[in-house]
Amino acid sequence: MENRKVCVYCGSSRQCDPVYLKAAEQLGRVLARNSFTVVYGGGAAGSMKHLADGVMAEGGRVVGIIPEFMVELEWVNPQIPETIVVRDMHERKRRMIEGVDAVIALPGGSGTLEELMEAITWKRLGLYLGAIIILNTQSFYQPLIRLLDQCIGERFMDSRHAGMWSVVGEPEDVPQAISAAAPWSEDCRNFAALR
Repeated sequence: MENRKVCVYCGSSRQCDPVYLKAAEQLGRVLARNSFTVVYGGGAAGSMKHLADGVMAEGGRVVGIIPEFMVELEWVNPQIPETIVVRDMHERKRRMIEGVDAVIALPGGSGTLEELMEAITWKRLGLYLGAIIILNTQSFYQPLIRLLDQCIGERFMDSRHAGMWSVVGEPEDVPQAISAAAPWSEDCRNFAALR
């Protein structure tokens, strides 16, 4: 099977419900079994660590991208064989999404939410054309999904923008959601702004 590459956004909290950590590890395993290279934020805690552990447990390839200041704080995961150290958060986000076939968002905090919203914005503007998969473990993302629906309902976004992302409940559903994602092209710029 052709090796595809995905970017996974996830949190670093050690104090969240363990069900989120288990889902992150299972996602790592599922992606590795389906020959995906996994690019993530390079951290050694929380869902980040469990995701990387899952990939490596199945013999998959995982690449961490982390800014210098996080390395200095010793937040980098020493267990992964490939780590790219970048200058800052902006370069990290750009490098993580560069050349990937899909973005996957797990539950997380403000950083994860910001990364997901940036991916949606970039896709709306035709700067990123791949799949966006939201892993809605324990219905975590329901409030955000409602808000995005409201953005469309209130005409801040076009109805076609609802096709930019897919929502799944289980890690096992992610590969199929990537394969089934609606095609997207730079033509979306024609309706990026509602006039």
